[in-house]
Amino acid sequence: MRYVVYLPLLFPLLAALAARPLGERLPPRLATWLLTTAALLLAAASTAVLAMLTITGLLRFPLLARFAHGHWSAEAAQHNDPASLSVALLAGVLLAAASTAAGRMLWLRIRTLARSAAEAKCFPGRDQLVIVDDPAAEAYAVPGLPGRIVVSTGMLAALDPAEHEILLAHERAHLRHHHYLFIAAAQLAAAANPLLRPLATTVTYTIERWADESAATSTGDRVRVARTVGKAALAAKRTRTRFRIPAAALALVGRFSSTGPGPVPRRVAALLAPPLRGRGLPLAMITCLLLATALCAAEAAHDLESLLELVKYAASQS
Repeated sequence: MRYVVYLPLLFPLLAALAARPLGERLPPRLATWLLTTAALLLAAASTAVLAMLTITGLLRFPLLARFAHGHWSAEAAQHNDPASLSVALLAGVLLAAASTAAGRMLWLRIRTLARSAAEAKCFPGRDQLVIVDDPAAEAYAVPGLPGRIVVSTGMLAALDPAEHEILLAHERAHLRHHHYLFIAAAQLAAAANPLLRPLATTVTYTIERWADESAATSTGDRVRVARTVGKAALAAKRTRTRFRIPAAALALVGRFSSTGPGPVPRRVAALLAPPLRGRGLPLAMITCLLLATALCAAEAAHDLESLLELVKYAASQS
């Protein structure tokens, strides 16, 4: 197979380098859709290329050819495939690892979403909003049928009534736009190809920005939304909830880490900054990258098809 087959294995690295700039410069809704789609397409292309390389390695083994009743010539495969056997074997190992990791992630995400849906039904009352008696400042959306918004009394005490509306608008946006599905898709792609983890991380950021912008649109006050996000983050950092938060929950202040509150300062700065210009260039770059990936994968598939026809023809002539 030609060397173009290896390019889809390298393109995810370029996409990873461009993930954060795209997340910062593009509108969050567009950035979320674009990065999630790009992650899935790049993961699918790299996995397909690994599968093609693995097939070329399997064609070289005479024992497999005999099991297939001589439908192909192992000698013809050895002489006509430019990819070395060591590359094919390495591709097989990587393919097995990627398939296992992606399958495990898919199962975990399905189980997590199903568990969250069950927990959403168990919250008291039938309204979308659930208020829990907890001095810790917490607010999050739990996906389900229907989804629920959980707010603690501690968070309500930390914010004023106008900020309560912003908080609810933010969490409603998570449920209305099914943001948990974007996270699940991006994490699935990153499991199949670890080079795509920056894209999954950026998607986690852009869905929060998307919800921030939805709250700003509904309230008409970007400064107030920025202040609410900051106040909620500070209140949540000072307290710790007594209740277990569902794994699929999406919170106003995002996920906390041991080193800090995460991308909250970037979100606040984005709300206070004027709209960015020059969006066409990053959008064109990622589009060209995806087109190049598709073309390279199609060319690799054509080369594999030609190789299969050649080894079949050689088997028929022997």
